[in-house]
Amino acid sequence: MRFFKKTNIDFLKPRRTMYLLSAFVIAAGVVSLFVKGIDYGIDFRGGTEIVLQFEQPLEIGELRTALGTTGMSQSEIKTFGSENNILIRTTEQGEGLIVGDRIKNAIQEGFPDSKFIVLKEDKIGPKIGEELRRDALYAVIAALVVILGYIAIRFKFIYGVGAVAALFHDVLVTLSVMSLLDGVFPHLNLEITQEVVAAFLTLVGVSVNDTVVIFDRIRENLKIYRTMSLGEVINRSVNDTLNRTIITNGTIFVVLLILLLGGGEVTRAFSFALVVGTIAGTYSTIYIASAIVLDWSLRKKKIPA
Repeated sequence: MRFFKKTNIDFLKPRRTMYLLSAFVIAAGVVSLFVKGIDYGIDFRGGTEIVLQFEQPLEIGELRTALGTTGMSQSEIKTFGSENNILIRTTEQGEGLIVGDRIKNAIQEGFPDSKFIVLKEDKIGPKIGEELRRDALYAVIAALVVILGYIAIRFKFIYGVGAVAALFHDVLVTLSVMSLLDGVFPHLNLEITQEVVAAFLTLVGVSVNDTVVIFDRIRENLKIYRTMSLGEVINRSVNDTLNRTIITNGTIFVVLLILLLGGGEVTRAFSFALVVGTIAGTYSTIYIASAIVLDWSLRKKKIPA
């Protein structure tokens, strides 16, 4: 199937404008991270998290008052998807499931006529949460380093730099968008959890595949079109692979969008991160990875403009 038989789009002409666009989004996200921050899931913070489903919706203020009898009035309490589902998170520590039991007992005593069932209950120690945060960061960095080495060996070092810069861009853009929208749309539950870290690593793998396909076509076309400048070869290569990019990334995007809209609360942050990341990855393959290779080569005057 081909959506485009033959295209001749000058993708690289607006690359400097695209650099500024990416820089703006990332800068806004960095400011948001410093000013507002982003929520960590219980697996990275440590503590107890419990999700309860009530037969009838309850007021958050009343729930907080009920938890005040146990000294946990400062716990994070919010709806989780529907109004009947309530997420309660506290950093208070206790052996076993004692903290969760205290929460459930306090609610039972405060609302004797409101029945509920436990949808989810997790407990993570603070040391484990700290280790998970560190290991998650190491995992992302290790993936980028390995990809840099692989592409540098398969192509040239600057190709590896361009690919890793694009992947780093994708992760930063996704994280920035999550920080900017966190709290704006509470039903998205945009928290950094192990699932979201898995989404980042998945994004790195999917995005680099698209980059490698274009780089491989650039390498082939450099041998075929020896009289062309590097910019013309890159544009031709992107146009040659455009149909494949639309079909592959478009299919992934549709599946992720369906998962985001109908997959439920547990997978919402995961699917949202991948939806944003897929868009950023498609964009960065052209306007970051390929553009860096071109600008670096022009700067070193290895290839004529």
